[in-house]
Amino acid sequence: MKVLSCVFLFMIVSNVLAQDTIMPIWPKDKIPSHLKTDEMEVHKRNGVLRISKVQEPTIEVYLPAKSNATGQGILIFPGGGYGILAYDWEGTDIAKFLNGKGIAGIVVKYRLPSSKSQTDKHNVPLMDAQRAIRLVRSKADDFNIAPTKLGIIGFSAGGHLASTLGTHFDEKVHDPIDEIDEQSARPDFMALGYPVISFGSVTHKGSRTNLLGEDPKPEMIAHFSNEKRVTDNTPPTFLFHATDDKAVPVENSLLFFQALKNKGVSATMHIYPKGGHGFSLALKDAHLRGWTERLFEWMESLD
Repeated sequence: MKVLSCVFLFMIVSNVLAQDTIMPIWPKDKIPSHLKTDEMEVHKRNGVLRISKVQEPTIEVYLPAKSNATGQGILIFPGGGYGILAYDWEGTDIAKFLNGKGIAGIVVKYRLPSSKSQTDKHNVPLMDAQRAIRLVRSKADDFNIAPTKLGIIGFSAGGHLASTLGTHFDEKVHDPIDEIDEQSARPDFMALGYPVISFGSVTHKGSRTNLLGEDPKPEMIAHFSNEKRVTDNTPPTFLFHATDDKAVPVENSLLFFQALKNKGVSATMHIYPKGGHGFSLALKDAHLRGWTERLFEWMESLD
């Protein structure tokens, strides 16, 4: 009886571990643009888990049961103005929700720009984003993901990073270090929630300042204003935003949608009259929470 109990316990633990795997994005001591300093990662919880000063970026993988898996996977980029990561609110909670639809959810704990611990801070988040999707694509079989059904979702500043990945996926921002870097960094689709898109007049100034500094050059503003970087190879995109968002104006999504339309890229957009900023799953709002079902319907239409 004791033996059976031990076997049962082992099966439970193994299943839990299979559902929640944390992996470093980069090999140890090979993190590009990283300086070893006394800066340490900080975790603070005040209703939401806020992570700052990330030193070693990771992916946290949540998988549905194999029999429920659709073959789709989504990398998740939490927001936080490039100053913190709202790690559970716009990260792990989203991954768990996706699992309920048979979709693999992979939370990316990406580095935030730091003049102290980085040499190329404006490119560091994109480095981590490119590497994260390449890493997941290299392990697609292990995660029961079809390599051609791997998308991304980002919220707020995480939406800026996601849209940067979707428009700068073939930009070389670091030297290749292994065979993983031979994988494509192009997402097959992307979803952007109340995203920072432009670094122009409608931007979220905190995000722009954290990434580019207090007085960025016009060419840097243009380079990271992602409505200007759309091409006909930009992935199909799903956008959702609230009209009354006072932190990141809804014009960010409108500009990106127009740019996608102009280039003939498939785009779907849902603009809600109320919701403000940072509503995540919006589970307490009967109307706003509908964005998740609209997302799942849209993803089904991609097949």
